Amino acid sequence: MRVATVNVNGIRAATRRGFADWLAARDCDLVALQEVRSPAELVPAEALSGYHFSYHAGDRAGRNGVALLSRTPPVAVRHGFGNAAFDAEGRYLEADLDLRGWRLTVASLYLPKGGRADDSATELARYRRKQRFMRSFRPYLTRARLAARAAGREFLVMGDFNIAHSRQDLRNWRTNGRAVGFLPEERAWFGSLLGPRTLRDVVRTLHPDAAGPYSWWSWMGNAFNTDTGWRIDYHLATPGLAAAALSAGTDRAETYEQRLSDHAPVVVDYLDRDPGQLDRR
Repeated sequence: MRVATVNVNGIRAATRRGFADWLAARDCDLVALQEVRSPAELVPAEALSGYHFSYHAGDRAGRNGVALLSRTPPVAVRHGFGNAAFDAEGRYLEADLDLRGWRLTVASLYLPKGGRADDSATELARYRRKQRFMRSFRPYLTRARLAARAAGREFLVMGDFNIAHSRQDLRNWRTNGRAVGFLPEERAWFGSLLGPRTLRDVVRTLHPDAAGPYSWWSWMGNAFNTDTGWRIDYHLATPGLAAAALSAGTDRAETYEQRLSDHAPVVVDYLDRDPGQLDRR
């Protein structure tokens, strides 16, 4: 079972850059999208070919929007996580899916970026808003995971968390100690989501000692060519699904000109559900 997450930074722009070709070549069973930034009726048909399209566009024209592309139709779809201040924005979409023998609850998340690391009132307000989102989302994630377990489903939340969890997750960690996205309280919050019995960072579990693999590089300067990136896009899975992960990494474009977005797809291959195989993990 091949599963990917990618912040497309505008599905129409990403399609012009080759998203549909990437999707066809990778033959994913499930793809989580963030920053779709399009009314549903204007999403290019070639970007959806062969997939069921579940979408939470939100109410902010040209911003946000999260989606799930799945080979099988969802059993149920839920928009938002129960916070009226954020649910209308198109930042969280959750669905129940039966896929490749797995009974899954899957989610696509676009967590607020939170502004820059300066003292202006506007940027500070943006960061405080990110904190409010995290405080509200953390208990919901626990409830969603437990609800999935009660229903006999594994839980997988994917997307752009806009946080680099550890020093391995960004190239220039020494100079970013006060940068939003790598602040101690953000990293601690992210760490609180993880545990051997709760959620596992699938890519880091398979690559415990690697730098990256990074998933975001600025469009500006020479960041992409020098691989000066951040790992801020994740698969967080419950232990049963995480144990079935065979390989994981980012589909980093070969050249700057071939990039689909400022993010690269994060792709994980999971073992198809087979009770005998999974019992031997």
